[in-house]
Amino acid sequence: MPPTPSPSPGAPGRPPPERRTDDPSAVPSSAVGREFAFEKRHFDFIVGLIHQLAGIALAPHKLEMVYARLARRLRELRIKDFDAYCALLESERGAEEVGFLVNALTTNLTAFFRESHHFDHLAEEVLPELRARHADVPRPRLRLWSAGCSSGQEPYTLAMVLASSIPDLRRWDARILATDIDTHMVETARRGLYPAEAATGIPPALRERFTRRVRENGDTRTAMDDQLKRLITVKPLNLLEPWPMKGPFDAIFCRNVLIYFDRPGRTQVIEKFSRLLSHGGFLYLGHSESLYGVSSSFRQVGPTIYRRV
Repeated sequence: MPPTPSPSPGAPGRPPPERRTDDPSAVPSSAVGREFAFEKRHFDFIVGLIHQLAGIALAPHKLEMVYARLARRLRELRIKDFDAYCALLESERGAEEVGFLVNALTTNLTAFFRESHHFDHLAEEVLPELRARHADVPRPRLRLWSAGCSSGQEPYTLAMVLASSIPDLRRWDARILATDIDTHMVETARRGLYPAEAATGIPPALRERFTRRVRENGDTRTAMDDQLKRLITVKPLNLLEPWPMKGPFDAIFCRNVLIYFDRPGRTQVIEKFSRLLSHGGFLYLGHSESLYGVSSSFRQVGPTIYRRV
């Protein structure tokens, strides 16, 4: 990944010294029975660090989620408590550990053809328009970007839509970029191998055409076809750090990602999307996301579907 930005004013430092154990406010009531003591000072330090590194804003109600995910990491590292873990994050060895921290705290909920109206719009509106526009071009260019691709179901869905909607796709210079901040998810997307039940969201005709069943370690898995893999390039990327790609993109899917950013972070990312989209290019957001009050560079053309103006 590109270098981490320099800490902004107010960036987190080492958690303050441990408070007296007889202080009744030191540990929340929900902490009873925890394996590791996890106080607000630990949570505040980690929240500040993840915001600095990835622009992710974690609300106070996420405390239990943060504890649960990082407690597993403490066990793996055989670290005795969160004081020691926070010290590790600040040490010279911490540069490697912050990658595990980001991976642990980013949410990776995804599915094939999730929010299917977006893929219907791509197949029925966007791709026919592009085909008509480039009818006389010998090798027309087509670029899609799955920004925040998680484990890869979204870019593979895009690839299925392209391959089934453009009969002469081999004539096209078509590519799908898939990026995610979580390096474990990036590797999963590259492999294109999923639990068998994950394929139930794929329409039967496309499932038959573009996937196959394989056995791995005694389990039945769903493997993506090589023709889909050839369309996709998967890379790690932090959306709040410099972007190496130049565009332009015909459509960008960034769904259920912006909800984790604060307002300045959302504004920054949306404006960069605008600059990388072609004139009239499309931006697809998640079901709970909106550009209202964030950007004037787009007009809404459908449910969470925006077109660059």
